[in-house]
Amino acid sequence: MKVALIGATGMAGSEILKELVARGHQVTAIARNTAAIPSHDAVTPLALDVSERDALSAALRGHDAAISAVRFQAVEPSQLIEAVSQSGVKRYLVVGGAGSLEVAGTRLLDTPDFPDAYRPEATRGAEFLATLRQHDELSWSFLSPSALFTPGARTGHFRLGTDTLLVDEAGNSAISAGDFSVALVDELEQGNHLKSRFTVGY
Repeated sequence: MKVALIGATGMAGSEILKELVARGHQVTAIARNTAAIPSHDAVTPLALDVSERDALSAALRGHDAAISAVRFQAVEPSQLIEAVSQSGVKRYLVVGGAGSLEVAGTRLLDTPDFPDAYRPEATRGAEFLATLRQHDELSWSFLSPSALFTPGARTGHFRLGTDTLLVDEAGNSAISAGDFSVALVDELEQGNHLKSRFTVGY
């Protein structure tokens, strides 16, 4: 599959890139600075600012799917989604946030103990999801990580959920970037959560 990966050098993006290549996909790796993108026959680096909507849309044309792994505060939701829509790419996967997941019927970002430092990014992520749900022409999937989303190994062992934060028996909510990438590329290949949000955790 020919895949455009937007934000290929971040924590999530770099792991997704490795997973895509390992599974034999051809990847256009898009980032502002491509110096950190590893050299590989299956990877075509492309230096591009995602805020340049028309340039991004042109770069995405001809791909089978697009994956967005950029911070939500780095782009206007409607602008990025519109760039994907205008490109003609129908399959769109988004690295989401945990803030919009529910805990006892309340969004995580609305709970009293949610860290103020993360609130702007979480709020923008929730707005992104709401905007995405209005675009019927895109076959999208929005994968929210668990509350603790950190660099870590690819084990291949995790659980999937829908709109509720996943918590283990010890009360922890976590997923490594390595295992998150497995869940995302599984979704790319299998399409089990079309036009919906889902989540992954241990």
